[in-house]
Amino acid sequence: MLLQKLRNFASKHDFLSGKGSLCVALVVTRIAVEKGLPLDPDSLLTKAKGQVRGLGRSGVQKILKDYGITKTLAAEGGRTSRGSIENMQEYVKFLNQIEDFADLNIVESWWIERVRDYFNASPLKLKVDSGTSLRSCVRSVFTEAVKRQSESHGSTIVGAVMQHLVGAKLSVLYPDNEIENNGYSVADAPTNRPGDFLIGDCSIHVTTAPSPALIEKCQNNINQGLSPLVISSKEGAGMAENLASNHGLEKRIDVLDIEQFLVANLFEWTGFQGQARKESFQNLISKYNQIVSECETNPSLQIMLS
Repeated sequence: MLLQKLRNFASKHDFLSGKGSLCVALVVTRIAVEKGLPLDPDSLLTKAKGQVRGLGRSGVQKILKDYGITKTLAAEGGRTSRGSIENMQEYVKFLNQIEDFADLNIVESWWIERVRDYFNASPLKLKVDSGTSLRSCVRSVFTEAVKRQSESHGSTIVGAVMQHLVGAKLSVLYPDNEIENNGYSVADAPTNRPGDFLIGDCSIHVTTAPSPALIEKCQNNINQGLSPLVISSKEGAGMAENLASNHGLEKRIDVLDIEQFLVANLFEWTGFQGQARKESFQNLISKYNQIVSECETNPSLQIMLS
């Protein structure tokens, strides 16, 4: 609950888009760790009331050093960032509201991870022109995601990109429906979700690596009167089909290659007009980026088109 509240606060108040707000969060959290809650926001202002007390490069870097981070987050430590006082006031209000169950050491560690994300963040960059085929546009996204994941050992970038592109397509395809998007690391079981998405009676599972556990989920869907659909890479789709066949469910589980899943609708959205390809793809990516900003804390999952 604590981490979800932190994520909601950071998203609502745009605390993850700039280094200034991250500096504010670090300094105020450290003050809370040292002095306890509740905090008085007025006491965190300098005598001149024009800056946040303790907010500066040395203060911020001292906190980062405690976690082995030597990179400079901000030359002025957020001191000169417009809106720092307002950010401080909003954050203090948030901390005071969660006082009864807040473990401030966990809170500080969470912000440190967001700083690491910030340092590692660089959006997936793609160059797309009006002559590029739709399948090439989609494939280039996954090519970049695979490359980024290979550079970040232990990351799950491809899976996250895949899931949120599916969510983006469903959101564009059904604008009047409320499509539930979740962070990639949010498991189905704790939230009682039958899959990553539920549209009508279709439970959609998005995965890079189909497994027997996935087939078990699909069997549970069938038992509940739902129709399971597995979306994966070309190789993953083949694996899913083999697993379904091994369990005698090849006629009960639909399996699609994600490129086909996305491209088919993109063609429909363009009206099969070549000049509309780039705009349709941009609309899909725009919705994807919106979902990432709402559900994830890693800005490097964003996609930048040129």
